[in-house]
Amino acid sequence: MIFLKLSFMLLVILVSAEIFTNALEHLGEKLKISEGVTGSVFAAVGTALPETLIPLLALLSLHGDIETNHQVGVGAILGAPLMLSTLTMFIMAASVIGHRGFGGHLKPEKTGLIRDLNFFIISFVFAGIALFVPHTSELARGLIAFLMVFSYFIYILMTIRASKKLVNEGHATEASSPMFMERIGCPNNFLVIVIQLFVGLALLIFGAKGFIYGIEEASSILGISALILSILIIPIATELPEKVNSIFWIRKGKDTLAFGNITGAMVFQGTLLPAIGILLTPWEPRKEVYLCILITLISSLWIRALIQKSNIKVWHLGVNGIFYSLYLYFALH
Repeated sequence: MIFLKLSFMLLVILVSAEIFTNALEHLGEKLKISEGVTGSVFAAVGTALPETLIPLLALLSLHGDIETNHQVGVGAILGAPLMLSTLTMFIMAASVIGHRGFGGHLKPEKTGLIRDLNFFIISFVFAGIALFVPHTSELARGLIAFLMVFSYFIYILMTIRASKKLVNEGHATEASSPMFMERIGCPNNFLVIVIQLFVGLALLIFGAKGFIYGIEEASSILGISALILSILIIPIATELPEKVNSIFWIRKGKDTLAFGNITGAMVFQGTLLPAIGILLTPWEPRKEVYLCILITLISSLWIRALIQKSNIKVWHLGVNGIFYSLYLYFALH
């Protein structure tokens, strides 16, 4: 029964992702902002709300075992960037093999993605350093967390500032299909767009909240620690919006939106969420944890190198899938 419930919650997230993406394109078009802002800020933060809620609900919960809650929180925080930088990139590329072939080119706008990955990599290095800062050094941990949060606000300002130039260069957001609520007779205005966005987000949050309650029971049934299960299973639900949105966009030729949706979420989850973990959990160097950070950083540096050369081919992102498999192998052995 528990696995049936988890499957249902995945379906809810799948449907809500399409509702959210559709409204988001129309919002970006009306605001006359670049695809980079729409993908890296709006879509990334919006679809990352479930990932934010799960660790917060786990860490602040007064019910259940505190250690288990900490494991679920840390797993949810670190599993998200791992899956985004590895499996998500692989699935997105695999979705267009039929159209572009293994040697087909992926052509996202370069400057925004480099900015995303630079912020993420630097912040995630700090998250790794914090693992080895003693729990008694509250000031040092607090300073690291502050710098990570502050860097996200700097990132937002830089991304929005770059938007006008990108729009003038032809990277403005354009809706590719009519809005869902417009199809049932509603006008295409800001109010209706916002209503559809909230419907999509509400369904996302409902799906993620329902998913978290099954983690402890599934952990007991499978005989796997809550930490490993959270790193591997929670992101399948909470990261599905990013995967689905990016698949929709890249199949429509919107490579900038597709990549920006993933890398923008990586920045959000590599700055704000680890800061929460550093402040509210032991945040210690267990094997599953430091392996997760290490492989996430390696896969992110690989993507950064590809984007720098502006020569990303579909098969290149197959390497990211290999990185995910390596984590599975070493973490489970």
